[in-house]
Amino acid sequence: MSLQVQNANNVKIYTVSGSKGSRSIPDWLARRNKKALKNDLEWRHRIELIQDFEFPEASLKIKTTRDGKYAIATGVYKPQMRVYEYSEMSMKFDRHTDAENVDFQILSDDWTKTVHLQADRSIEFQAQGGLHFRTRIPKFGRSLTYHYPSCDLLVTASSNEIYRLNLEQGRFLNSLVTDIDPTGGNGVNCGEINPAHLLYGCGTDAGTVEFWDLRVRGRVGVLAPSLPESVMSSSLGISSMKFREDGLTMAVGTTTGHVLMYDLRSSIPLFVKDHQYGFPIKSLTFHEGTQGEDGRTKVVSADCKIIKIWDRENGNNFTSIEPVNDINDVCVVDNSGLMFVANEGIQMQSYYIPSLGPAPKWCSFLDNLTEELEENPVQNIYDDYKFVTRKELASLGLDHLVGSSVLKPYMHGFFIDLRLYEKAKAIANPFAYADYREREAKEKLAKEAGSRIRATMKLPKVNKQLATKMMLDEAKARRKAAASGDGALPEAATEGGALKDSRFADLFTNPDFQVDEDTNEYKLLNPVKSTAKPSYRVVGEDEIEEASEVSNSDGSDVDSDEDLIRVSHYKSDRDNNNKKKKADQITSIRSGVKDRKRIPKMEALKQRAGNSSGPVLKSQAQRSFAERVAKDRGSDNSVSRSTAGGMEMSFQVKGRGGKGGRGNTKSSTSSSSRNGGESGGGPQRRERRSAGRNTIRNL
Repeated sequence: MSLQVQNANNVKIYTVSGSKGSRSIPDWLARRNKKALKNDLEWRHRIELIQDFEFPEASLKIKTTRDGKYAIATGVYKPQMRVYEYSEMSMKFDRHTDAENVDFQILSDDWTKTVHLQADRSIEFQAQGGLHFRTRIPKFGRSLTYHYPSCDLLVTASSNEIYRLNLEQGRFLNSLVTDIDPTGGNGVNCGEINPAHLLYGCGTDAGTVEFWDLRVRGRVGVLAPSLPESVMSSSLGISSMKFREDGLTMAVGTTTGHVLMYDLRSSIPLFVKDHQYGFPIKSLTFHEGTQGEDGRTKVVSADCKIIKIWDRENGNNFTSIEPVNDINDVCVVDNSGLMFVANEGIQMQSYYIPSLGPAPKWCSFLDNLTEELEENPVQNIYDDYKFVTRKELASLGLDHLVGSSVLKPYMHGFFIDLRLYEKAKAIANPFAYADYREREAKEKLAKEAGSRIRATMKLPKVNKQLATKMMLDEAKARRKAAASGDGALPEAATEGGALKDSRFADLFTNPDFQVDEDTNEYKLLNPVKSTAKPSYRVVGEDEIEEASEVSNSDGSDVDSDEDLIRVSHYKSDRDNNNKKKKADQITSIRSGVKDRKRIPKMEALKQRAGNSSGPVLKSQAQRSFAERVAKDRGSDNSVSRSTAGGMEMSFQVKGRGGKGGRGNTKSSTSSSSRNGGESGGGPQRRERRSAGRNTIRNL
C-alpha cells in the first residue's frame, strides 16, 4: 500500500484517492495493460477508499448527508447521480437524468429525498424509488436553497427574481424581486440560509448582497462589497457566500478571486483574502474544531485551480492544495480532516489532512496508515510510449504512418512506441550525440572564459576608435617588454600616454576634435581599412577588454589542456606540411637544373637541323620592341584609332591553299627539299634518317 503526500507550509496532505486526477493514460492503453496490472505490486497494494468513486467524464457536485452515512454526487457523461455508502465503502446505486445537474439539495437526513436543478430549466424531485416529480422555471437556474421552517425552495436564476416553490402546498408563490437590472444580463448567482436566525442572503451579478426575512418576505438590507483600489474591477460580481453557525460571520466570494470576511453588524469587511488567480470563487466552507496548537476555525475556499485553507480571524495561510484538474466543488466531511473534491477528471479526489481533523469513524484506519505508508509524490510518465506532435512527426520522417496502427491519436498528437521513436530519431540525426558533446564543450569553455579576470579599459567619450588603437598598442608593447625581460617601456609604447597627458585632453573630451572618417582628407590618409578581426571585446557602452591571443576558429579562448593539445597537433601538422613543401621545392629545383643542362644540347641539335634552311628564328619573347613593330607594319593587317575613342582595323583573309596556309606550308617544304637536293646538299643527306640505323641513339 502507498500514499502520496504533499507538505505545503509544513502541513502534510495525504492523497487518498484520485492521485492521478483523470486517468493519465488513454482508455486504449488502460485496456491493453489491464491484464498486466494483476502482476503490478503497487497496483495490488493501492488504497481505494471508496470503490467506483468516479464518473465517466467529470464530476459536478458532491455533498454528504446529515446523518453522516452517505455521500451524493452528480456528474457526466451521461448525466447521472451516484450515491455512496460509507459503511460499505462502495457505490450504492446510480441514477441517470435527462440533463446535466447545476445544483442539488438533500431534503431528508439520508439520501432518500433530494431535489435537483437541471441545466434545461427543470427541477427534479428524486425519491427512494426514482423520479418523483418534475417542473420547470422561466429562466435558467443557478442555485438551490431550502428554507426548512416555511418549506420554501428558493431558486436563483438569470433574472432579477428569486423563484419560490412551496413544497408543502405544491405550488409556486410570489417571487422575491431584487434591485438589480435584468436587461443587462444580470442575475442572482447564489443564495444561503443563516443557520442561526434563518436570514436569507443572495449574491448578484451587480456586486451586491441582499438580505431577506422570509417571515415577512421583505428585504432587510443591501450590502455592496468593495475591493481595494488596486484590484477594483468594473465586473465585480458575487459568485458564492457562506454563513457561520454563530450567526454573525459571513464569507463572500467574488468573481475576481477574492474572499471578503464580514461581521453582519458592519458594512466594512474585516479583511480581504486574494487567491491570486483571478478566477471566481466556487466553494466556501467554515471548518470547526481544527486540531493543532491554535485550534481556531479555518475557512476552506476554492476556485477552479486551487483550494486554500486559511485562518478565519486574520486570513493567514494554513495550507493549500492544487489538484491536477479543474475544481468544480469541494465538500469537507464534518468534524474530520477528510475532504472530497469534484473536478473535471474521471476520478473524484479524496484528501486527508491530519492537522485539520481526525479521520471519520467509518475510515478510522487512515490515522494508522498515513505515517507508515506516506510516499513522496513522483510524476509518472509513460514507459512504453512517447507522445509526439504532428510537427515532430514530420521532422522524424514518420508522417506517412498517420492512420496506421503504429500511431495512436491522442489530443493534439499521437502516441508512438518508444523503441520506434528512438530508432527514428537516431536515423534522422545520427550526429546528435556528437553535436551534444560539442555544444557542452563550448558551453563549458564559455563558462570558464567568463570567470577569468581581465583588465578592462575605459574609453573616453570622444574619438573612441583612436583611443582603442592607442590602448591596444600600449598593452602590446608592455607584453613584449615583459617577455623580453626588459622593464623599460619602448618609446613606441609611450604613444598611449597621450590619453593621460593634459596637453591632449581636449582631443578626447571636446566634441570639436572628433575625427570625421567621411572626409576626403581622412580617406586620403587611410585609403585602406583593416579587415583583421579586432583583438578586443566590447564589455559595456564605454568599456573594452583585450581578447586572448590564442583563440579557436569560432573565437572562443583556448585555455584547457584539450584545446592546447589541439593547437599543438595543428602546429605539428603545419610543420609537416611545410617540410613536405620544401622537399617538393628541392626536387623541382634539381629537376630544373637538369633541364637547364639539357637546353644547350637541344639548341645545338636545332642549330644543326636548321643549317639547311637558314638561321634559327627568334621566339616572340626574345625579339626586341623595334623588331615586333617592324613586323606588324609589314603585315597586311593594320589598326588605327580615332580621337573620339573609335578603332578601325583592316586585314586580309587568306585561303586554305594560299600563302601562309596549310597547303602553302606543305608546298614550301617540298620545294625546299628539292632545291637542297639539286645543290648537292651534303648536309641534307646527312640529316636524313636512314632505315638501318638509329639516329637518336647516335646523338
